[in-house]
Amino acid sequence: MPEPLTALITGGAGFVGSHLCRYFLEQGHPVICLDSYLTSSGGNVKALLGRPGFTLVQQDISITGAAKQFAPDQFPEKIGFVLHLASPASPKDYTKYPIQTLQAGSMGAQNALEIASAHGATFLLASTSEVYGDPEVNPQPETYWGHVNPVGPRSMYDESKRFAEAITVAYHQAKGLDVRIARIFNTYGPNMRLDDGRALPNLIPQALRHQPLTVFGDGSQTRSFCYVDDLVEGLYRLATWKLSPPAIVNLGNPQEVTILQLAQEVIAATNSHSPIVFRPLPQDDPKVRRPDISRAKQMLDWSPKVSREEGLRRTIAYFKEALRGAC
Repeated sequence: MPEPLTALITGGAGFVGSHLCRYFLEQGHPVICLDSYLTSSGGNVKALLGRPGFTLVQQDISITGAAKQFAPDQFPEKIGFVLHLASPASPKDYTKYPIQTLQAGSMGAQNALEIASAHGATFLLASTSEVYGDPEVNPQPETYWGHVNPVGPRSMYDESKRFAEAITVAYHQAKGLDVRIARIFNTYGPNMRLDDGRALPNLIPQALRHQPLTVFGDGSQTRSFCYVDDLVEGLYRLATWKLSPPAIVNLGNPQEVTILQLAQEVIAATNSHSPIVFRPLPQDDPKVRRPDISRAKQMLDWSPKVSREEGLRRTIAYFKEALRGAC
């Protein structure tokens, strides 16, 4: 049997990246985890340190020359997969770091593509459902072009990912690079930060502390939450599947829920006495979000398995421990 190929994962110490590093290791692949720690820390991959085949590199993939150290003449180890996850991903983070977010999707993506091109590796871009903006169709198929404000408060993230998709396809067209694009919908689970700013990292700690749960707007806006283990399996299948590139695939859970219903489920699951308070809906906040995963089912034989009830149970247990550690 051929030796398992090395995977270079940018943003590997982040929420999804850390789970992906672990999963690739479990499948027998050596992993190079590259992360700048801008919105993450080594804590998420602490358990992987010292494991055979795992290498941690603290570096910003967006800086000039970031690809040079992984050029074949400098880095003789054969890299078989490059997975580009590096980017601030929550509204709180990309609002705080707008320039770095745009750089991650532009210079960062190009540096990662250059590494893949130099090694003849498969390249996977972790894109996002945010490329669909505030969608006018629901659910959103991969053929939908989106409804995006290019200069709005979310534009630094939306446009960085849209550019990253464009340059990924350009590398396939110009250089024949084997590329795949995963449009990731809302994902949750262990290794999310307490101060992440997204729905569940807001709601769960508030419920555990018996504080009022913050719901924006009237709570009728919908999201579709995929447990991280399911997402990571989908990413691995997309990276390793024998496909005709470029492959663009939605990965997410098609079970839609309103944010108000989600808050009520969190209160019930935590046995909290918290009330719900309503705040103004942020500008350009999507009203609906639900993936059409027909392509993932057909091409990858993939669909989520973890129910929201079970996923919330595991995530609440993680946040309980994280809150104890923060005290």
